[in-house]
Amino acid sequence: MTLKAVDAFIRALAAANPNAESELIYNNTFELLVSVVLSAQATDVSVNKATRALYERAPDAKSMASLGEDAIGEYIRTIGLWRSKAKNVALLSEQLLTLYNGDVPSDREALEALPGVGRKTANVVMNVAFGADTMAVDTHIFRIGNRTGLAPGKTTRQVEDGLVKRIPKDLLRQAHHWLILHGRYICKARRPECWHCTATTWCTYPDKTHDTSKAG
Repeated sequence: MTLKAVDAFIRALAAANPNAESELIYNNTFELLVSVVLSAQATDVSVNKATRALYERAPDAKSMASLGEDAIGEYIRTIGLWRSKAKNVALLSEQLLTLYNGDVPSDREALEALPGVGRKTANVVMNVAFGADTMAVDTHIFRIGNRTGLAPGKTTRQVEDGLVKRIPKDLLRQAHHWLILHGRYICKARRPECWHCTATTWCTYPDKTHDTSKAG
């Protein structure tokens, strides 16, 4: 996809969903961080269901650390990999208290040093909470980057670097949300719903689909 096409593609997604934002439910930066950690290999819907009660009990690093790994685990048992995630949430809460007085740091190096926080999670927190022009590449964005021709790559980092380089800077921060939601609801893994896509004109995917429900 040419740079001109990339610009048009992203602007088409923006026009279709101008107020796109994270579907995770949170009240502060700490809750956002925990929710993103919990969302690895889990849906936002499942995370939101589990964290509603958890955040009523522990909305900050101090209360979460006091809650402890075992009790955290009881709240998030419905989420995949809940045991390791409970351990990470307890540990990162303790580290936030020790190193940052309970606050969530805004820089990548500090975030990625926290238990359970990788590059994707750091990118989300930096983007959503601190307004950084980052691109968190999950399975949806990795698929879109390759399928559409926006930013092909064999690894998530290659796709991330390609998107950061090719998407106009003034659109980059919001593009994170536009692309995730587009992949979640339109450009789906098994069968993209190309007939619902407002950016199909610029997409280079050769096997575009049609609405079979109207056939005959």
